[in-house]
Amino acid sequence: MANLRHMLFETTRMTGAFLIASVGTVIGVLIAVSLLDLGSLAPAADIDPALREAGIAGLFASTYIGGSVNYAALGEITGLSTDASFFSAATATDNLFSAVFLSVLALLPGLNWLAKHYTRHEHGEETAAVETAERISATSLTLALAVAITFVAVGDAVTAAIGMPSLRYAIITGLALIAATAFPQWMERLHGGFELGVGLAFVFFAAIAAGADLVAMVKIAPLLIVLVMILLSVHLVVLLAVGRLFKLTLPELVTASNAAILGATTAPALAAARGWHDLVTPGVLVGVLGYALGTFTGTAIFHLWG
Repeated sequence: MANLRHMLFETTRMTGAFLIASVGTVIGVLIAVSLLDLGSLAPAADIDPALREAGIAGLFASTYIGGSVNYAALGEITGLSTDASFFSAATATDNLFSAVFLSVLALLPGLNWLAKHYTRHEHGEETAAVETAERISATSLTLALAVAITFVAVGDAVTAAIGMPSLRYAIITGLALIAATAFPQWMERLHGGFELGVGLAFVFFAAIAAGADLVAMVKIAPLLIVLVMILLSVHLVVLLAVGRLFKLTLPELVTASNAAILGATTAPALAAARGWHDLVTPGVLVGVLGYALGTFTGTAIFHLWG
């Protein structure tokens, strides 16, 4: 159940964590492009090597701040999508290392030597305890699934009506929040919805990993592997160092990084799987913020670097 007081508090903190994660992505991109010769990766004769390099920088900055929507947009803006072989390899690299990085993020909170250096995450434990004590039945699971499908169907209808697909998850989240606030007693009957969501989240994670084409990645553009490794390493170092400076908790930083690197879908899924109930909704919201910032940031890097 969404607690508005906690949600507003955590969304403000999550926005700060997400901006730190985005800055880490930009710094990582700039360092990687400075160290590597990327001009030859997209062998299109009509594109200047320097412009190709700038396009690759903008492409990965956009996807690691926003998501696949921004990735596709930058592919068109930079002209890199016209080279099917390169774009396939870049997509495979993005998918594979996103899945690997998701695994790294999931492990971070369990590292005691790291967690002890960060502020303790105080919110969500009470909610988790209450949720565990609730009685789950076949009826409550069926109702929870039916309500969730209804929210998605209505959200998709609204998204289609206004013609803004990037707002899909924000609209669905808003509908759920409105229902939880307006009808709290009825929504509290949906016992087991959280556990059901966690189970489906693991299916979603497996689907992400299955989308990686390792053969295309290694055969066409192995240098992209180095690029992404440098980018994500710098991103993580900036995130953890600056986040600790601003006294953000490790769950907040992990969720914000997830929202930046993988988008608005996996951030709440991982938060739910780890039991950070209070970070599920903020995770969606900052992920949607990434959709708004990703294309803008990637385009700016493309034009300024080129």
